[in-house]
Amino acid sequence: MQPIATQVYQQSWQPLEQGQVTATEAWDRASVPLKTFLLRFAREKDIQLFVQLSHAKAPATPADVEMITLMPAYVLSELKAAFQIGAVLFLPFLIIDLVVASVTLSVGMVQLPPVMISAPFKILLFVLVDGWNLVIGSLVRSFY
Repeated sequence: MQPIATQVYQQSWQPLEQGQVTATEAWDRASVPLKTFLLRFAREKDIQLFVQLSHAKAPATPADVEMITLMPAYVLSELKAAFQIGAVLFLPFLIIDLVVASVTLSVGMVQLPPVMISAPFKILLFVLVDGWNLVIGSLVRSFY
C-alpha cells in the first residue's frame, strides 16, 4: 500500500495543498491508483455482490466499477483472507488443547486446568516455527 499512498500524496494531495487543483480534481487524481490497487486485490465475487446490492448496472470492464462498490468489496475480500489466516493459525493450537485435555483427563488430573499445561507447549510451538516471521511474511507476501 505504501507505493500507492506515495503516488496519491504526490499526484493529488501536494497539488491540493499548494492550491494548484480543486478538491474534485484531487479526488479524481487520487482515485486512479487507488482504484487500480483495490481492483487488484478485491475478489470478483465480492464485487459482484456489491454491484447486485446497489442495484447498479453491471460494469462492462473492471475499470467501470465504481469506487462506492469497490471499497466494500475490497474490505470484504480482506476480511475473508484474515479469517482464513486466523483459522490456519488456530488449528494447531486447538489440537494441542485437545491432546492435553485428553491426556490430563485420562490420567485423572481433573482439578488441573488443561491451559496450565498447554500454554507452554503453544508458546514453544510458536517460537519453534518462527511464528511472527511466518505471520508477517505471509501478510506482506499476499500483496506482492
